[in-house]
Amino acid sequence: MSTAPRIAVLGGGAWGTALAQTLTVAGNRVRLWARDVATIDAINRDHSNPRYLPGMALHPDLTAFDDLSAALDGAECVLSVVPAQTTAAVLSQVRHVIASGVPIVLCAKGIEAGTGRLMSDVAQAILPSNPPAALSGPSFAADVAASLPTAVTVAALDTDTAARLAVFLSTPTLRCYSSDDLVGVEVGGALKNVLAIAAGAVVGAGLGASAQAALVTRGFVELRRIAASFGARPETLMGLSGLGDLMLTCGSGQSRNFAYGRTIGRGEPIDGLPLAEGVATAGIARRIAQERGIDAPITESVAMILDRTITVREAVSNLLARPLKSES
Repeated sequence: MSTAPRIAVLGGGAWGTALAQTLTVAGNRVRLWARDVATIDAINRDHSNPRYLPGMALHPDLTAFDDLSAALDGAECVLSVVPAQTTAAVLSQVRHVIASGVPIVLCAKGIEAGTGRLMSDVAQAILPSNPPAALSGPSFAADVAASLPTAVTVAALDTDTAARLAVFLSTPTLRCYSSDDLVGVEVGGALKNVLAIAAGAVVGAGLGASAQAALVTRGFVELRRIAASFGARPETLMGLSGLGDLMLTCGSGQSRNFAYGRTIGRGEPIDGLPLAEGVATAGIARRIAQERGIDAPITESVAMILDRTITVREAVSNLLARPLKSES
């Protein structure tokens, strides 16, 4: 790879822009692809993204495109930062543009709702000649864009690829640890979004910090059970992309999923809220747990709340009424 690598970032939202920003500041030649013409114009003309990162000054060398071919031209690495539920559609558009062997780093945290596929499964099916990887961990877009210290995990199917990408994507303020447990990193990142909705709902309903702590702790047990059914390693889930991400997103309004759940808990309208990946993931996570015989009552409750089958308080009452048992 050259001293000033070319990196393509697919997605002009907050997270895509933040990653593009920090990689540009570190000296990479970054091209960002976005659908929204106003966002593209703002990045190129005003060096800002007021829709997704208001008040953040972007590096003047960061350029945005609405043409995938232009954005991907010469790219040595591609970061897919579009929502999980649209990843397949976007990757299908690039299959004839992206060069063989160029790694695809998946940055969306979710499970495909209709199929139950992880993002790496989606990428491998569409781009079999491009090695899949995932970037996940406790990271808010605003922090990364502002060059605040952040640590994440970069995972791939083999140790060498993961280590190479971790070095390639690390910057002075973004530290990337490597892992060859791609499934574990993906499942941990996806399922913590569901639990963040639950935590937000408890806070919004005014049920107290004790209830919040209990829910997150028991929810993490469910996360580990479901992840184990995918073959994830326990130590991965105890790391940045599992427990670390869970800690961040289950206690801060900066998390879209937490904010979404808090709005529900308060009984306020959810119309117009930013996309929360956990909304789509909750239903498929419930289905996966049911099909695999996994006890996951909190995951089930979140899906039912989002389906408006039960209220937050009814869900909590149901959980408290479950038969007593050993914690372990």
